[in-house]
Amino acid sequence: MQIERMVIEKNQILLHTPGGMRTYPSEIAGSGLFRDLLLRFIGELKAEDSLIAEAIGEDFKSEQGLKRFIEMIVRLQRNTLGDVAKLVVGGETYLAPGKRQALHRFVEAFYDYWRRFDRYVILHASPGPISHEHRPYRAFNATVDAFGEVIRGLYRDLCENITGDHPRVYRQVASGANVGLIAVPKTLRLPSPYRDALEGIPLIRQVLINPPLILDPPVNKRSGDFVRVAENPLAFMPLDKQSYLCYPVQVGPLCILVYFHQRFISLACSMANLFELANEEQLSRAPDAVFVYGAPKEVHERLGMGANIFYDDEAKGLVAGFIPLDENCGYFGYVKKMVLTLHNVVMMKRGRMPFHGAMTRLHLHNRQSATLLLIGDTATGKSETLEALRLLGKSEIRDIMVIADDMGSLAVGDGGRVVGYGTETGAFIRLDDLQQGYAFNQIGRAIIMSPHRTNARVVLPVTTLEEILRGCEVDFLLYANNYEAVDQAHPILERFATAEDALAVFERGTSMSKGTTTSSGLVSNYFANIFGPPQYKPQHDALARRTFEAAFASGAYVGQLRTRLGLPGFEQEGPKAASEALLKLIKEKKTP
Repeated sequence: MQIERMVIEKNQILLHTPGGMRTYPSEIAGSGLFRDLLLRFIGELKAEDSLIAEAIGEDFKSEQGLKRFIEMIVRLQRNTLGDVAKLVVGGETYLAPGKRQALHRFVEAFYDYWRRFDRYVILHASPGPISHEHRPYRAFNATVDAFGEVIRGLYRDLCENITGDHPRVYRQVASGANVGLIAVPKTLRLPSPYRDALEGIPLIRQVLINPPLILDPPVNKRSGDFVRVAENPLAFMPLDKQSYLCYPVQVGPLCILVYFHQRFISLACSMANLFELANEEQLSRAPDAVFVYGAPKEVHERLGMGANIFYDDEAKGLVAGFIPLDENCGYFGYVKKMVLTLHNVVMMKRGRMPFHGAMTRLHLHNRQSATLLLIGDTATGKSETLEALRLLGKSEIRDIMVIADDMGSLAVGDGGRVVGYGTETGAFIRLDDLQQGYAFNQIGRAIIMSPHRTNARVVLPVTTLEEILRGCEVDFLLYANNYEAVDQAHPILERFATAEDALAVFERGTSMSKGTTTSSGLVSNYFANIFGPPQYKPQHDALARRTFEAAFASGAYVGQLRTRLGLPGFEQEGPKAASEALLKLIKEKKTP
């Protein structure tokens, strides 16, 4: 695998390659990239006043010594330390037991240093019938998988040639790329100024993930409202196209082009567990929206706006979102919520009411089925209640199909019933609020973020594209109330008498913040959905009234469910009790 360019961004290494070539440990050891990484590591050892640097001694104190030391490391890939000592001036000093041990410790530490990076291989495919994108499995095998074997081989060659012995235990730790991408040049149907600013940025067509992928983004909370701006930032946004890639995602029925800066590659690639990649037929049409994640900060400064901005280009039929190239925006919530905001804006224009909630289709052993929609703000117990329901109802539930985990849209069907659609095929869930052991059982598919911090999250695939697109008639439309205690006057399940009563609660959108954003305490957000509806309130008001009146007219159960997730001590018990009440209601209720 010929590596054309290596980019280091914080704790990430990006290796750009045309692929197609077999790589050997000797080629890696002899490359300029290997030497550059060695020098970087030695610089860190010296800055930290490391014992390893002290043990190596004089070789780290002069340019000539460093050159000699690196030459010795490179030669050790093919030769024993005894042979290298004869080939490199001063190499004989490493034959002493203390020096040999120090050299071995250096190689072990260098290997760990390499593995601490999140590592990405980007295969740049040329167009044509034999392009990597037409044989992705072979391309990944020949590059990403083989690269991991080569790195392990290089490490083992160095250790064995230094120690003169073989290990008794071999650990096949992940040492190659965590993620592989196949990127192609492609001309998309973008009008000006989008074409002028974005054309030429490679388009991702396939993704390979080696899970579990454990990431530690710069921040673990999202902040700020999503603000509509009057000026199109792409009209004056200069982009260094070499630093960007395009990840085209299918969000419900929409195609959104996500252009991201390589600094945010780990967060952008995590979309593989949340959205389907757009297919060729979708890419042959004009996109529904574009999103630049990592826009030059000067754009937001010129507009005098916060991090989350979008422009509704009604003349061109496009909505465009922008988040700045700022470490404070290095959180997956920024990616997900901007994509969903763009979806919601487009859906409102098409006559659907967007919702912030979780929607599932339940099939019981008694042959009853029901579609349940829980609407509520972040961390109000939607996903947690549905997961508790899945565990609780093992003996009574045949199947649970996820239609929407976080966001979707509602339409009024031809028969007057409310029909729900989803957006994501995955879920972005708080680890703390999952049943014990669930994330571990799913670790083979998981992308885990900041497991050692508050608001640790996991991104998991949970449903299929067919399920989120087909549309299901809603039987139970509930508001997820996470802030009220349960008592005689406030039951776990409470049904609303009229559409007006329901709209009053849903519109207030009250919840107890769980610290997943920078807000805290009791907060209220219009329809628990700051992602588009408040910016289009007149349109949304009309859509909401039509939707809720249709729900009542068709006999759907409209009410609120007290999950108590925001109350201390009820993080597990609240959703469990809520799920028990739901299961009882579903079994007793004759759905319309």
